[in-house]
Amino acid sequence: MTDIQIGGAKRGRRGYSLDEVAIAPSRRTRDPEAVSTAWTIDAYRFDTPILAAPMDSVVSPESAATLMAHGVLAVLNLEGLWGRYEDPAPLLAEIASLAPEAATARMQQMYADRPVDAELVKQRISALRAGGGTVAVATSPQAASTLAPIASQAGADIIVIRGTTVSAEHVSGNGEALNLKRFIHDLDAPVIVGGCATHQAALHLMRTGAAGVLVGFGGGASHTTADVLGVRVPMASAIADVAAARRDYLDESGGRYVHVIADGSMGRSGDIVKAFACGADAAMVGSVFARATDAPGRGAHWGAEAWHPHLPRGERHRMDTVGTLAEILEGPSRSADGTMNILGALRKAMATTGYSDLKEFQRVEMVVTG
Repeated sequence: MTDIQIGGAKRGRRGYSLDEVAIAPSRRTRDPEAVSTAWTIDAYRFDTPILAAPMDSVVSPESAATLMAHGVLAVLNLEGLWGRYEDPAPLLAEIASLAPEAATARMQQMYADRPVDAELVKQRISALRAGGGTVAVATSPQAASTLAPIASQAGADIIVIRGTTVSAEHVSGNGEALNLKRFIHDLDAPVIVGGCATHQAALHLMRTGAAGVLVGFGGGASHTTADVLGVRVPMASAIADVAAARRDYLDESGGRYVHVIADGSMGRSGDIVKAFACGADAAMVGSVFARATDAPGRGAHWGAEAWHPHLPRGERHRMDTVGTLAEILEGPSRSADGTMNILGALRKAMATTGYSDLKEFQRVEMVVTG
C-alpha cells in the first residue's frame, strides 16, 4: 500500500478494496474443464477452495452436510444457537421474521439466555461427523481455551479461532490472556486463526503454529466494525499484505507454508475470484450462502458481531434468495449478477487467464480501477 500524507502529523497507506481492482487477461487461455480448484490444508484435501463461514444463518449440521458433499469446508459456530439450544429452529425462524428495529435486542437476549452447553457441542460434532467430510468448528478467542479442547476430544478435525481482530500478543488486565502459540501446540487438531489485515499481524499469527490465517474482520455484509470502531483495511490490500507475510514466513521457517484464507467482503463470484488473484489460498464466505433457499437463516443473515452483549458491530440483514446451496456453488445459474455458480465463475476466470491451478492463478496480472 502506498504511503501518503494525511496531514502534518499523520501519514497513511493507500489501500484498495476488491471493487477497486480487476484481473487482466493474458496471452493464453484454457478450457474451464482443464483447471483445478483443489486445495490442501494440513492433512485435508478439498476439491473446492471455499469455506462456509461459522454463522448461524449459514451453517447448521444439515446445511454442512450439503456443503461438504460439494467439497466445501463448512464451519459450525460452537457459540451459536446450535451450541446453546437443543432445537434452535424456532429461534432461527423468529430471527428471520424480526422487524429491523427489534432484531439486535432480541438476538442479544436469545444468545444471552442460554450458555453454551458442552454436551450439545459434542452432539453437534457427532452430527457433523455423520454428515460426512471433514469436521470443522469455530470458537471465539475468548472461549477457545474452554471449547477448543472439548471439540478436539469430541472428534473435530479442524478448529477455527475467529474474531473481528485476533492477535498473537493480546494484553489482558486480569492475567487470563490466551497464549496462542502454546495453545495451538497443545491441541491435537490443526488451527485456523484470524482475522488479521496487515503483514506484521499475520506474521505473528503464523509464528504461533497456525495452519491457516483468516484475512479480514469476520464478515463483510453482516458487520459494522468500520462504523462502530473505525477499524477497516480494504480487502484487496489486506490479502496481498498477508500473502507477502506468508512468503516471508516460508523463508523464515525453512519451508513451512501457512494458508491464507480471505474472510469477508466477498458477496459475489467476482469478488471471490479477485481474492484468489490477490494471493488467497481459499475463501470463507457467508452472505453468498445466506442467499440459499435451504440456508438455515431462511433468507436472513447475521454474524456473531450482531449479538455482542455490550457493543454490537453487526446487523441482521434480509437477503434475496436466489437458489439452493448446490446451485449457488455449481449452478446452473439463472442470473448474471455473480450470485450463482461461484465455482463455475472461478474456473472460467482461471481458464480465461490461462492458469491451471490456484497457486499459478495467484500470479495473474491485476490492474487498479478505483
